Amino acid sequence: MPKRGYHHGNLRQALVEAALMLIEARGPAGFTLSEAAKQAGVTPAAVYRHFSGREELIAEAARQGYEIFGDVMQYAFDSGKPSALASFEATGRAYLAFARRHPGHYIAMFESGVSVNRTPELAAAAARARGVLEQAAEALSQHIPPDRRPPPAMFSAHVWAMSHGVVELFARNSPGTASPFAPEDLLETGIGIYLRGLGLVAPDD
Repeated sequence: MPKRGYHHGNLRQALVEAALMLIEARGPAGFTLSEAAKQAGVTPAAVYRHFSGREELIAEAARQGYEIFGDVMQYAFDSGKPSALASFEATGRAYLAFARRHPGHYIAMFESGVSVNRTPELAAAAARARGVLEQAAEALSQHIPPDRRPPPAMFSAHVWAMSHGVVELFARNSPGTASPFAPEDLLETGIGIYLRGLGLVAPDD
């Protein structure tokens, strides 16, 4: 097998990409560093020049995932402007799109058990991604009656949790959880019910 990491001059990234393939195929606990090295076309000893162990390798995969996730969310938010509601709904749809297009990253980020505080770089990337949704929530919350207005961080956490639940149950082919509705429709209607409860969307809209 050719030593792809060395050939491309970036062994560290080759190992991350190998890990992402293995995570997607077997789950975050379903592979060893030796297998990641074999997938990248290098010896196991070469891995330790870049990562102290499997958890550090997964943490780097998660960090890169959060960077992509943050970019996707920011693009969705910007594409909805100048409507705060359109921007907010777009970030929810972007969550589903990211999970579908980047399953290895998604699993490393949310299902690996690796703490978001495992490295300062991972924590910063995750905070940036959360910040985009909080930004969308803060802009939208200005249109909610003050007596019904939750803090933006709580507002965004509710929608994050709703998006995550739809992804986990209905967008990732979980056994026994097929839905007669598209995940996007489930999320859109769920957000609509939530916003009506806050007084943002009129009941007959």
